[in-house]
Amino acid sequence: MPVEFLSDEQAARYGRFSTGPSAEQLARYFYLSAADRTVVAQRRRAANRLGYAVQLCTLRFLGTFLPNPFQVPAVVVDTLAAQLLLDAAAWEAYRARPSTWYEHQAHIVAYLGYRPFTGREGFRLARWLYAQVSTSTVRPSVLFDLATAHLVAERVVLPGVSPLARLIARVHQRHGRHLYRLLWGRLTAAQQQALDALLLAAPGQRLTPLERLRTPPTRVSAPALGEALQRLEHIRAVGVSDVSVRDVPDARLARLARHAHQAWAQPLLRMAPERRAATLLAFVQSLERTATDDILDLFDGLLATLALRGEAQRRRERLRTLKDLDAAALVLQHAARLVLDPAVPDDAVRAQVLATVGETALRDAAAAVQALASRADDPAPLVLAGRYATVRRFLPALLAGLAFAGTPAATPLLQAWAFLQQREQPGRGRPGWAKAPAAVVPASWRRRVFPRPGEVDPAAYTLCVLDRLHHALRRRDVFVPVSERYGDPRADLLRGEGWEAARDSVARALDRSTDPAVELARLQQQLHTAYADVQANLAQNTALQLVPGDPPTLVLSPLAAQPEPDRLVQLREQLAQQLPPVELAALLLEVDAFTGFARAFNHVADGQPADPDLARSLCAVLLAQACNIGLKTVARPEVPALTLPRLAWVQQHYLRQETLAAANARLVDGQARLPLAQAWGGGEVASADGLRFVVPVRTIYAGWNSKYFPGQRGVTYYNFTSDQFSGFHGIVIPGTLRDSLFILAGLLEQQTSLDPREIMADTHGYSDVVFGLFALLGYRFSPRLADLPDQRFWRLQPADDYGPLNGLSRHVVNARLLAEHWDDMLRLAGSLKLGKVKATAVMRTLQRAGSLSGLGRAVAELGRIEKTIYLLAYVQDEAYRRRILVQLNRGEGRHALARAVFHGRKGELRQRYREGMEDQLGALGLVVNAVVLWNTRYLQHALEQHRASGHDVAADDIARLSPLLHEHVNMLGQYDFSLPAHLAAGELRPLRDPAQWQERFVPVG
Repeated sequence: MPVEFLSDEQAARYGRFSTGPSAEQLARYFYLSAADRTVVAQRRRAANRLGYAVQLCTLRFLGTFLPNPFQVPAVVVDTLAAQLLLDAAAWEAYRARPSTWYEHQAHIVAYLGYRPFTGREGFRLARWLYAQVSTSTVRPSVLFDLATAHLVAERVVLPGVSPLARLIARVHQRHGRHLYRLLWGRLTAAQQQALDALLLAAPGQRLTPLERLRTPPTRVSAPALGEALQRLEHIRAVGVSDVSVRDVPDARLARLARHAHQAWAQPLLRMAPERRAATLLAFVQSLERTATDDILDLFDGLLATLALRGEAQRRRERLRTLKDLDAAALVLQHAARLVLDPAVPDDAVRAQVLATVGETALRDAAAAVQALASRADDPAPLVLAGRYATVRRFLPALLAGLAFAGTPAATPLLQAWAFLQQREQPGRGRPGWAKAPAAVVPASWRRRVFPRPGEVDPAAYTLCVLDRLHHALRRRDVFVPVSERYGDPRADLLRGEGWEAARDSVARALDRSTDPAVELARLQQQLHTAYADVQANLAQNTALQLVPGDPPTLVLSPLAAQPEPDRLVQLREQLAQQLPPVELAALLLEVDAFTGFARAFNHVADGQPADPDLARSLCAVLLAQACNIGLKTVARPEVPALTLPRLAWVQQHYLRQETLAAANARLVDGQARLPLAQAWGGGEVASADGLRFVVPVRTIYAGWNSKYFPGQRGVTYYNFTSDQFSGFHGIVIPGTLRDSLFILAGLLEQQTSLDPREIMADTHGYSDVVFGLFALLGYRFSPRLADLPDQRFWRLQPADDYGPLNGLSRHVVNARLLAEHWDDMLRLAGSLKLGKVKATAVMRTLQRAGSLSGLGRAVAELGRIEKTIYLLAYVQDEAYRRRILVQLNRGEGRHALARAVFHGRKGELRQRYREGMEDQLGALGLVVNAVVLWNTRYLQHALEQHRASGHDVAADDIARLSPLLHEHVNMLGQYDFSLPAHLAAGELRPLRDPAQWQERFVPVG
């Protein structure tokens, strides 16, 4: 039975003193109460009294006894001897009779009320372990620590390390087999055969059905959308979509599906039948959801592409017809002048116009203007016109392949979609076009869809419905139940009894009242204070100017550059010159030596033994991904841990979002513990910004953007930087979607120990809804403003008097709407806080320009109040504006470092699939964090040496240092993944002498 999941470090510290207890631990666990001293005093000899006390406190602290009591640290003996008024030298006499040790242990167990780990206790622990593995996906190594803590809490003497590890391995394996049998038993014989058939290639075929089905589309086109719909049909044809797996934890199913997604068919065939069936069942059901997402991504991209092509064609035609339009306009201008000429009698106007211009010329001019002039409303009817032939290539399969649902507002659209589905049915029962639901057609489309009363243009109607569907999917007014990213975001909101039970606790956690009147009064007071502060300091605030007008506007002077004293410049230069040169490969190994981030990576399948040389392979894979240079560059055929097949295997089975997030959390925690990082900030402040990458390969997960990717597609890596320079989360976004959709998601979904309460972003990252949701969840949103004169300032009461700011604050918030929806707003915030719903999906439903739901409008009203309070603070406080600028500059500095690391292949991202993009950019974020942590550690060491040499360093100067340096890091050439023993043990490299800064770079271990 494999128990190799236990690391050497865990085994060494289990039931042992890995280091001496801290002062707090000594006070808590090694203090002898009056009752303790009474029991100890019953021993006659001084050595026995001291030995009894040592073993008693050892059990309290470790949960078990040491095999040899003399393995206890000396500080423990000294502490207890002092309390017993004994000489610590008496401790040596306790060695004489080992039988006394065991007598004392039995007495201590009875005195403290502990229970030995017998068969009964093992049975209870096994039941507890089964409950843990049934409701979560914790790894055996984590479960080992949880089990240890559980036994200590239950006052059970810890067993030996091997029995406990074997019990955990046995429970884990048995539960795995139980789960496999459970899912296998829900399959019919035909379903089992269909799943097994996925692993067998047909005669003459090179690929198995499994490999064909799990290959997503890469091209945005009508034929590709048709092929994607066929792929979904083949997935459904396996026949396991309706097999219930609701009682299995989602994370457990995701791990099974991930294993099948990455493994070759041969290893899956070698599995036991129950495990193979369960793995393939989870995979096929997950694949149906992701294949549906692929179809909807393709549909979204195809409609957007058709619109772009149609707009380009419309502009070309517009330029081509401008001469004809101008000629017609001149004819009509001549006619209009005659009509307006006061010298022409009213009864003679028509005759005069016809005589001068000519009836034929006038009719031709009017027809030309009608045909060529563009309306100012929605351009969709114009840009999609003529695209019906393209749409017909995939429309029948789309109508038959996807089932849509929606909100009440989407009812007309769903009725129109049902009508189109009926039109595609064979036979005579199809409804006529005269019965097409008209409510779905907006005013901008009516002239084309209904050219004459009682007549419907089928092509225009179909294009109109697809255009409406496209927008409704983006807003999530319409959704697909069997989908990951396009599902109903409202389905998992707290509701009914669940919300009633959670309301008070959610309100307390958010520091909000359930009474809207209390909250409105608080907001009113905050608004009044903010306006009063600006009004009182308006005359003294030289950077702020109130420009009269209707309405008046505020003009804010740009921040002046903050001067850098010579001592700060010299300090930066000296510290940078002291940083030792290092190979990036060695840097990763060194960071792993003192953080252990490689241990956060685990195999995608369960029951895999620990690999002693995994850290070296992982660092090589991470470097290849982060530097964008490929595995061949870092592979070494003579090193077993670095052969190309080995690295490909490690990348396939260990690198994924969850393991990257866990490893990154270790780096963030390591950075937070360093005193120098704490001087930069406490982790309460963060910034968010996007790093753009061109994607030159065919993929449906990249988007167009003329500003960032002229003539090319690309993605945005939206990442979050703390005030300690560490990146704590990242999200891959196709193209350059609105950033505000993802800001809140980054804060709620990140998995580090940091808890930033204030977030900075650029101008494009905010909206009223963002302000409202941030305020509901207890965050402070602080964007950098570039359009202050265009901002609206709001008030809660029309009668409030703000003096010279009255004209500025003439817009009034709808307080009634806030009061009516306050409970729903708390319910929404609680659902987000508890992780019931995804922030990005909720933001899509709330941020709908011009058509916000009642709840969305209420959140926006709260956001207007919060935005006004923020704006008033922003214009009032120069230090606040500078703090925002400093934090955003830290994020931009991390981007510059990331660009330097991601140097291979012209800095272009060449991943076709979303998972590959997420894994590679996640590896980039991890490596950048490793560089930041390494630099911070050595900058701190250099500062300590600087102070030790008698130099004073101002706290303000330390706060303006930065670890975003890379001139001393060699990212090119041969990559040597080896580390000297002293560095692997946690020692630091010697710093360089600044006088030798000009020496040529020499790589060091």
